[in-house]
Amino acid sequence: MEGARARVRDYAYRRLHILLEREGWSVNHKRIWRLYREEELGMRRKPPKRRVSCAKREGRPQTTAVNERWSMDFLSDELCDGRRIRILTLVDNHSRESLAIRVGRCIRGQEVVEVLEAVSAGRGCPKVIQVDNGPEFISKDVDFWAYFRGVNLPEDLLASTAARLKGYIRQAERSLGTAG
Repeated sequence: MEGARARVRDYAYRRLHILLEREGWSVNHKRIWRLYREEELGMRRKPPKRRVSCAKREGRPQTTAVNERWSMDFLSDELCDGRRIRILTLVDNHSRESLAIRVGRCIRGQEVVEVLEAVSAGRGCPKVIQVDNGPEFISKDVDFWAYFRGVNLPEDLLASTAARLKGYIRQAERSLGTAG
């Protein structure tokens, strides 16, 4: 019986019924089902695939005033001659206003600080700047600027957090006609 169990473990009961009929056995499929269950020959079920969209996501942090939370992100694009460009976007999450857009072939941390200085000179500094963990955003220059201005750069820069907060940046991307 163990040999038969090992042989038929990968078959469903309907397949076993067909194989037995081919060998000349005249057996009702309901009897095959009953024996199949008694011998615990049920096929292993695949675990369900978990979809990312089904995972419960936290909502965006609510802001109550202008300059409470800003979001920064980079877009990349390619010119018709093959050269790559980068676009820095800075958005106020409360008003959804695009505060700055900087285009360049290579934008380093010092240039990000220059953009932040120019915007904060006219509007004041935010309480929090939400960024992903790109090399320009986690540079010493940006960290020093934020520390000396009293701006909080969240320590939990996980990809899921960055993806959740990119909605604020998407408005600026749509106005540029690109999607990053």
